[in-house]
Amino acid sequence: MQDRVKYEYAIIRLVPKVEREEFFNVGVILFSRPKKFLGMKFHIDVDKLRSFCCEKELDDLNEYLKGWEMVCKGEPFGGAIGKLEAVDRFRWLTASRSTIIQSSITHSGLCLEPEKELEAIFKACVL
Repeated sequence: MQDRVKYEYAIIRLVPKVEREEFFNVGVILFSRPKKFLGMKFHIDVDKLRSFCCEKELDDLNEYLKGWEMVCKGEPFGGAIGKLEAVDRFRWLTASRSTIIQSSITHSGLCLEPEKELEAIFKACVL
């Protein structure tokens, strides 16, 4: 059996009205250097979105999050940031920002399989 490895993660938040500092969770980013893993999952609950603000366009928000996902995966459409090493992409995605899409502070833990841990955190914190 493998030894557990360290991982870091952050919760992706949707902050429809930044000045009010209200948010709800829409995704998770997880990074494990030992496993060379950087992954992200997201889902926007339409009912929550509508209760927070009706003027935000779901399609636009999904496109922004898909952009984050491209950076996370290191795909060419991720631009200059997408070309960086995984650890640098993780740090860029989890950097503090005052925009509609933000991430929480990073947390750490130990796991056997980062993919399964990402799914577990996603289910617990987003769904």
